[in-house]
Amino acid sequence: MRILIAEDDPKLLKTLIHIFETNNYVADGVSDGNEAYDYASSDEYDGLVLDIMMPGIDGVSLLKKLRQNGINTPALFLTAKTETYQKIEGLDAGADDYLPKPFSTLELLARVRAMLRRKDTFLPDILSFGSLSLNRSTYEITYCGKNQALSGKEYQVMEMLMQKKGMIVTPEQLITHIWGWNTDVDTSVVWVHISNIRKKLDLLSAPISIRFVRNAGYLLEETK
Repeated sequence: MRILIAEDDPKLLKTLIHIFETNNYVADGVSDGNEAYDYASSDEYDGLVLDIMMPGIDGVSLLKKLRQNGINTPALFLTAKTETYQKIEGLDAGADDYLPKPFSTLELLARVRAMLRRKDTFLPDILSFGSLSLNRSTYEITYCGKNQALSGKEYQVMEMLMQKKGMIVTPEQLITHIWGWNTDVDTSVVWVHISNIRKKLDLLSAPISIRFVRNAGYLLEETK
């Protein structure tokens, strides 16, 4: 098994390489985010162990970029950051696990073994409709290599439309699914989010549109 370690602390990086090599892994170490991206882009690694705070590009941005480019190597974040929102940010970027510093060698190795066991069943967190893709980790829509970030609610609207290909989704279904049963949100709010998504599809020049069917709802369709 070959592991890429990205850690900007030279002493810790040396320690991590020693830990993995003495446990029968092949380990490469880098201390810069841009360098880590170049290495990981080769798609020759079985697993990634990434620090979040690195020069060049931070670990979260690095992993988002890899996932966008189809590199789905399992990844574990190793970081001193322990706040819940930062853990969620890392996992939403496409990481498989998260281990705060300080850590024990035994726990690190156990988590990496678990991560690598999932490698064969790892699936990219991507929804597609025609030539348009929606990344469920980064909340971005992509067409021909160009990306547009969606807000949380825009993402949820687009996700539901993509999951119900060829089906009309009513405003009431969107409201219930996204805002819940007891919300005061009305259909005008849905329209605003749909309008914003349409603008972002136009910015991508994507041949995809959200069509409104009178007295029915919204339908995602390909355009010529």
